[in-house]
Amino acid sequence: MHDIDELTTRYIAVWNEPDPDARRAAVAGIWSEDALVYTEPSEYSGLAAIQQRVAAAYEKWVKQEGYLFRATTTTDAHHDGIRLRWEMVPAAGGAAASTGVQFLLLDPAGLVRCDYQFVDPAA
Repeated sequence: MHDIDELTTRYIAVWNEPDPDARRAAVAGIWSEDALVYTEPSEYSGLAAIQQRVAAAYEKWVKQEGYLFRATTTTDAHHDGIRLRWEMVPAAGGAAASTGVQFLLLDPAGLVRCDYQFVDPAA
């Protein structure tokens, strides 16, 4: 099994990364070239689309709205699957504005080949 803690730390960090070049490099080090990302309304295929998704999320939620993403619990993993719980919190402090789960499937090299996002319903 791959170093899951290290991967999930990098996974969370990429959503908060302010430097576009560092963010692009991080995306290429997390997802495989032909990875698929699934959200409730959308599907992203390949690194270019995933880089655009991560950049757009950063611009909207971190840069403009002032949130940070962070893991909430210990990551669960077995075989090539990882379940990562996350939350989006105000950088200045306060309650989570959004929470959810990512289910990641890894390729043999330890890169994410499929990424499924489940956002928890608003309370």
